[in-house]
Order: sequence, then C-alpha cells, then structure tokens
Amino acid sequence: MNHILKEKITKKNAHICVIGLGYVGLPLAIESAKTGFSVTGIDHNQNRVQQVNNGENYILDTKDKELEELISSGKLRAETNYSSVKDVDIIVVCVPTGLTQNLTPDLQHIENVAHNIVSILKKGQLICIESTIYPGTTEEIILPILETSGLVVEKDFYLCHSPERVDPGNQNFMTKNINKVVGGIGPQSLDVAECFYEQFIEHVVSVSNVKVAEMSKVHENTFRAINIALVNELALLCDKMDISVWEVLDAAFTKPFGIMAFYPGPGVGGHCIPIDPHYLEWKAREYNFITKFIGIAGEINRRMPEFVREKVLRGLNAIGIAPSKSKVLILGMAYKKDTPDCRESPVISIVELLLKDGIDISYHDPYVDQIEIASQVLQSVPLNKITIQGVDIVLIATDHSKIDYHWLVKTAEKIIDTRNITKNIPDRENNVILM
Repeated sequence: MNHILKEKITKKNAHICVIGLGYVGLPLAIESAKTGFSVTGIDHNQNRVQQVNNGENYILDTKDKELEELISSGKLRAETNYSSVKDVDIIVVCVPTGLTQNLTPDLQHIENVAHNIVSILKKGQLICIESTIYPGTTEEIILPILETSGLVVEKDFYLCHSPERVDPGNQNFMTKNINKVVGGIGPQSLDVAECFYEQFIEHVVSVSNVKVAEMSKVHENTFRAINIALVNELALLCDKMDISVWEVLDAAFTKPFGIMAFYPGPGVGGHCIPIDPHYLEWKAREYNFITKFIGIAGEINRRMPEFVREKVLRGLNAIGIAPSKSKVLILGMAYKKDTPDCRESPVISIVELLLKDGIDISYHDPYVDQIEIASQVLQSVPLNKITIQGVDIVLIATDHSKIDYHWLVKTAEKIIDTRNITKNIPDRENNVILM
C-alpha cells in the first residue's frame, strides 16, 4: 500500500503538514516546500502563524527571501487549527518536549498533538515524530493514541521517528545538510519515511527501529552534557588551585588524537543539553538501572550559575563595593552566541541569584530586547561608554559576535569573562577576571 504514498512523494504531489513552527519546524517546512511540496504549518501561537503568512521570518537559520517567495507562491501557509489539514499525506511533529520541576519528562505537548492527529488521521498517511523523546515513547505513548482512531499502523498508516538535529545559529550545518536519522515502527513505515526525507535531505541514515532513533538523539546530547560537565568541574577545581583552566585546556587540545575540545561556561542552555539526558536517566529507572554519569553531569552543570555569582561577589569585594550598592551589566541573555534563544539559558539563573543579593542588574543583548526574570521585566540597554561607566562590573555571559570586546576591555573598569572571549586582547589582565 505504501507505493501509493511513495509515488505521491516522488512526484511532489504529497501535501505536508508540519506541527510546530519553531526552530525545528519552520526550517523543515521551508526546506520541504522549496523542493516542490505544498506545506501547511500548524502552530497554536497566533502571532507566529500571522508572521509566517505575512512572510515575516523570525528564525535566524532561515532566509527571509525564501520564506517570502514560498508564501507568495502558495507553497507554504500556516494555520492555528487542524480542521484545515484533513487531507494531508504526511504529518511532521516538531513540538517541544520538556521537563517537570522534578526532572521527569513532560510530554503534554506531544500527547496533545497525537490526540489532535487522531481527528484527521486517514489511511495511507505517514506520521513523522521529530520531537526529542526517550526510547520507547513512539511505541508506548504515541502509537496507542493514534490507534484509537481504529486505524492500524503498518496496515493503514505509517509511523516513524526522525530526531531533529537543529543547531541554532550554525550557518554551516542546517536542515538540508545535517545527516537525518530515521527509524520506522516497521519496514513499511521506514520505507516511506526514507522516501520522504530523501526528497530534501542530502543524507538519510536508516536504523532498524524507532527505539534506536530515539536513543541516538538522547545519546548525542548526553555526550555533550557529560563532556561539558567535565570541563566545568575542571574549572571549579582550577579556581581553587589558582590555575587557568583556559590555558590548561588550550594546552591539552594541542594533542592531535584522543581528545575533543569542550570548554567551560556559565552553565548549559537550549532545549537539548539541559533536558534530553534526564529523559534517558528517567527511562533507565524503569529497568532498575542508574545512569550515574548523567545525574552527576546535571548536578555540575546546574552548579555553574552559582559559581558565576561567587565570581561576581568576589569581584565586588575586591573593589570594596557591597552587593546591595553595586551595579552589574550582563552582556548576553541568550544561552548561545549570535542567537535570540533564551530557552533554559543559564544567564537567567545567574540574574535571579544576583537579584537576590540586592545587586542592581542591567543587561545588553543585541538579539534579546526584553525578558522577564523574577517578576521583573528587563529591557536591553544600549552598549556605550555611558552605560559601561555607570556600572561596577561587566559580566560577559554570552559571547555574541556583534560586541566589540577590544573597546569593552579598554572602557570597562572591571570585567568578568565566563567565555574567554577576551583571550586575544592585549593587556586584558589589568581588568579582566576569567571564570
């Protein structure tokens, strides 16, 4: 039966529905529409839907002109409800998955989507799950919901998991040229899913089942979380031993084999590294298995904002200013350089801690105009001489490329650099404290 859908796919007659138009969904919708598919995006955010339909791009990794052209040609449109996509052939789910306060998986969004899909599920459709989930979610949670429709997977419809690998702000690897892992609920599902993704992704990597695909994603981010925790812990130790962790790492990374570069920072952020490892940690308990590395790595990474706070307090003490009478300017609110993405940003935790100390906080971020932290709405302030001279310490929390760090080092009285972005600036030792 899947030959019918495959023929529609190869002839670009298949109608695609992408649910969730964020960092994953919108670039995927654009890329698939560029190859000739008709694509409808679904998002509960009315403002986001309106922006898409007006050709207004809000994702840095997509091109304004491409979005405008696809909207004008009618190849791409956005809706807020499912009633307008009853006749789609392929549904791609790109909604966020998070954690509860107890670090357990929060699947409410993807479960709600699965229930909504039931109302439009028909024979011959392919459902692709791109949201990050723990191994077993597709089979144990999503499939039973879909089969309440009365349709049977592999016989009436197809189901696959193909984990997203988006790296916001990365201009070298984007949707089209990032290897695409695909696992099907069965051979029919895998066959049609391969056919679909091969139309607009350069290299598709097929695996034997959905659990392998699910596990591959959480492993990728667990690998990063653990290695970041390793260098963060090293930074904590080097601080006590009065050794420059940055110099240690630069020396270690000159080895041409057996090592990979990871650097410390103020914590981990984004929608993957702080979350995905805990999905695996939680699932492992079902098998009476304790993932020790994951738990320890999480503890270390969550400790870093407190360490940055300690650095700020030390800096204030060195210049003889009480926290309650001090002013600190934070450079960067996003979790990652050159993006507006504040999801799980460790800078938010740092600000919360410093506010509790009574410190007067302001921030500058060229990508984040406004943010609410601890019931306070903060506005990004201009980065100029007056702003710099009006604060006691400048804390570099995110190393955005748009900031002139040479000028900053010359202008600011005291700087705490958590990213070592001032590394090659002459005479920085006069007023720069490294994390």
